[in-house]
Amino acid sequence: MKTKDYQNGLRDGIAVAMGYFAVSFTFGMASVASGLNVLQAMLISLTNVTSAGQFSGLAIIAAGGTYIEIALTQLVINLRYCLMSFSLAQKLDRTAPHWHRILMAYSVTDEIFALDASRSGALSPAYHYGITSVAVPGWVLGTLAGAVSGNLLPAFVISALGVAIYGMFLAIIIPPARKNRTVLLVVLSAMLMSFLFSVLPVLKKVTSGFVIIITTIAVAGVAAWLKPIEDDQRPNQAGE
Repeated sequence: MKTKDYQNGLRDGIAVAMGYFAVSFTFGMASVASGLNVLQAMLISLTNVTSAGQFSGLAIIAAGGTYIEIALTQLVINLRYCLMSFSLAQKLDRTAPHWHRILMAYSVTDEIFALDASRSGALSPAYHYGITSVAVPGWVLGTLAGAVSGNLLPAFVISALGVAIYGMFLAIIIPPARKNRTVLLVVLSAMLMSFLFSVLPVLKKVTSGFVIIITTIAVAGVAAWLKPIEDDQRPNQAGE
């Protein structure tokens, strides 16, 4: 069962790896343009694995910002991963040793979380590791390719690469939304709430990091209240 779960993770993670390669390619180019070398850019991608966090941190580094500025910015932007980890902890196979939680936390990203959350039954750590095995190398190798390429590619190609991750994310959330009406309502509600934050005068002042956090808590909280999953509906082992 663990081998099969890992293989399924590898298969599902290919699309994530391809999207990550495209986005991190741009990050690699931006890193070199900001004065970092190839190794430094790769180490940032390997140890962070966060698109918005890395780009914001790079901007602070390029501007000569302080460690405090970087730390606070990363805290706000990446705080949503704590919420995702809490959610996955409830879905994780109850027979899995606790040390898996520490290892899995390294690669909890928006896209990997979406795949983990849409998995039927309890979440097997092997499935998560399968996704990570291709997604993280895709992110790091994309950074390497972008850093080496420098500014050789035309601007329209760079813009296209930046849009790729959004198409990948839609490919992840659409299938479960089509199967489950509750998931569809959650997705539409989150989209509507995010739209309101982008157009209403007062809400527009909220930073993007806090928008994600507020939207996640509000939408997920209401969904959990209206459509709770009873304890007897939660499987004890992955695939049951």
